[in-house]
Amino acid sequence: MTDENRNLILACALSLLVIIAWPFLFPPAEPPLTPETPQTQAQSETTTGPAVAPSVENAAELSTTDASQDTAASDAPRIDIQTGELSGSISLLGGRIDDLLLTQYRETQEEGSENVRLLTPVGQANAYYALYGWAPGAGLAPTDVPGPNTLWAQKGSGNLTLESPVTLTWTNDAGLTFEREISVDADFMFNIRQTVINSGSASVTLAPYGVIARHGEPDTIGFFILHEGVVRMSDGQLKEIDYSDLPDLDINERERARADVVDVAEDGWIGFTDKYWMTTLIPSPGSAFKSVTKYDTSRDIYQVESVLPTKTVAAGQSATAETQLFAGAKEWEAIRAYQNEGGVKGFLDSIDWGWFYFLTKPIFAALHWLNAWIGNMGWAIIALTLGIKAILLPLAYKSYVSMAKMKELQPEMEKLKESAGDDKQKMQQGMMELYKKNKVNPASGCLPILLQIPIFFSLYKVIFVTLELRHAAWFGPFQDLSAPDPTSMLNLFGLLPFDGPEVGSILALIFIGILPLLLGISMWLQQKLNPAPTDATQAMIFAWMPWVFMFMLGGFASGLVVYWIANNTITFTQQYLIMRSQGIKPDVFGNIKSSFKRKPKADG
Repeated sequence: MTDENRNLILACALSLLVIIAWPFLFPPAEPPLTPETPQTQAQSETTTGPAVAPSVENAAELSTTDASQDTAASDAPRIDIQTGELSGSISLLGGRIDDLLLTQYRETQEEGSENVRLLTPVGQANAYYALYGWAPGAGLAPTDVPGPNTLWAQKGSGNLTLESPVTLTWTNDAGLTFEREISVDADFMFNIRQTVINSGSASVTLAPYGVIARHGEPDTIGFFILHEGVVRMSDGQLKEIDYSDLPDLDINERERARADVVDVAEDGWIGFTDKYWMTTLIPSPGSAFKSVTKYDTSRDIYQVESVLPTKTVAAGQSATAETQLFAGAKEWEAIRAYQNEGGVKGFLDSIDWGWFYFLTKPIFAALHWLNAWIGNMGWAIIALTLGIKAILLPLAYKSYVSMAKMKELQPEMEKLKESAGDDKQKMQQGMMELYKKNKVNPASGCLPILLQIPIFFSLYKVIFVTLELRHAAWFGPFQDLSAPDPTSMLNLFGLLPFDGPEVGSILALIFIGILPLLLGISMWLQQKLNPAPTDATQAMIFAWMPWVFMFMLGGFASGLVVYWIANNTITFTQQYLIMRSQGIKPDVFGNIKSSFKRKPKADG
């Protein structure tokens, strides 16, 4: 076996390992309930430190499990939300942000498809919402502070818009007035300013909190490459907890539920992330708080909380707490701006960049810039491939020059093989001396191949998880580069007047589209730069390899197949030109012809 053939087999084997192992490593309605309200344990009036971990108080007056309470929730007054990115409403029952649509995103690409719904009120399936309040401290009962079912009043009138914040107000019987001002920016960030005014005769202690609750486990992609569930940053430490792992959290005695409580010293956030959408509680930068992940087994509620330090409010005084709520699409530009300009440290890590984050982050940044410049994601992927191949060109040049030199040494290697006979040790020693004498490194051809593997993984990750690839069009039938090729052999790739098999079906994988076909052809042509191996087994492997890959990649995202076709085409061109520069003239057409020649029949 020649060294160039060994390198090519290594390349194919490693690539095949990627394709085969990937699916195994990364295999691709609830009762209306109210979340538990965080409660602080009784504290001294002079307490100024962080609130203790919230403890669950399953108070009957906070429950909405009966039909009458559900009706009351649906009939509660609402304040409309109207921005360029968001629409929905805030319920005055609990002051919940519980009705939110993303106006720039639709569920599917079909005409008339509905906007993506992010938040859903209690009383509907899969309730999902955010609420805020004050956990009672020393001298206060749960009924002294606004809870999930407190009916707030709007101060003034009007809808929540970019120019017009709204203020909610509620007063208890003990002289405490609570106000909540809610504003929103042009993207997906709400600002929540909570104020308590003590008109009573005694000091009170209480702690501001925020809660995001999901009733029942939501539908997920279920793909190991993608994290869906809790994501939180705690003083620079990122932690991800899948929904399936939340019921396995340890029982927390203070919480009286399965909970994970982390004391954050100054910077952090916590929330739920889906593939493309996210809701996140963000205390003000520099603030200490308790970051709580909780699962209520009895009521099947997934919950995250941010509990700020306890505040002591003297008679005649007031206290204010300001936090943020991100509720929207995981747009890279918006999230980066919140991190770099808004001071939300580590917020860009809320996008699941994976193990190769040191590659996926710059690869996506380059792809995003190219798409903005070119205006088309498909051509941006091809331009990115050109850039990657240009960066790797020095290594590729050394590799192909080494292969060309080894081809020149082929006659001497054949002589060495004849003289060594069955003595493998003598053969190996002779080859090493030959390589050393001619300054040839047989391993140099492997490095570019090995570098392509993490790049492939990283680009796959980028295409799979980033919102910018969702429904990203190229041309013609390729209107979603995050989905498999929609064309099919059955209708001659759209030339015949009927639809092909449903994307993702077995028939679609068998009767592949034009992109997987072009991938197979590009791999096949790349092989033809060198004559077929003389060994029959090797020749058979090489003959089948492109077509096996063609069918295996039929169900991959079309954007990834575009990358691979471009990569093969550029690699073919580079190798051909470099071999020519070294005096080697690849007989591509001759090698193609020889692959179609029939073997002569044996005599007799």
